[in-house]
Amino acid sequence: MSYEDRDPYGIYKSNAQRKSSNSTGTGPGPQLMGADTLIGNDVVSLSEDDLGDIKELMLDMKTGQVAYAVLAFGGFLGMGEKLFAVPFSALRLDTLHKRFVLNVERERLQGAPGFDKSQWPDMADAEWARGVHAYYGSKPYADSMNR
Repeated sequence: MSYEDRDPYGIYKSNAQRKSSNSTGTGPGPQLMGADTLIGNDVVSLSEDDLGDIKELMLDMKTGQVAYAVLAFGGFLGMGEKLFAVPFSALRLDTLHKRFVLNVERERLQGAPGFDKSQWPDMADAEWARGVHAYYGSKPYADSMNR
C-alpha cells in the first residue's frame, strides 16, 4: 500500500482527480507529506532490492525535525524482523513508484546497527546518533541547524 492509498484528506490527488471530483485547491504533496501516509511505505535499494517497510517516524520534539524512519527488515509476518533507525535524510522518496529508496544494499543493511522491538535504543543519545549517521553516510540534521 502506498502513501496515495493511505491519504484520507486528498493531499496527493492530482489536479485531474480534483477536477473530476469537484474538489478545489491543490494539496502540498509530495513536498509536504502526512506522517501517517508514509508509515507502511516500502523501501528499496538503488538496485531495486526490497529492504522492508517504514514502521514509524521519529520526531525530534525540540527541533520539529524528522530524525529517523524506523525500517523493518527480515522476518516473516512480523516474527524475527529487525528494526533499524535510518536517518530520514538518507531516504529519498520515489514519487513514481510511491516508495522510499535507500542507498544501502541488502547485505550492508543486514549488518547495520539495529534493534529488537522490545529493546529500543536511546535515539536521543548523541553518541548513538553519530554512529548511525556514520553508518549510512548521512549528516545529523542538528549539525546543519547549528550554522
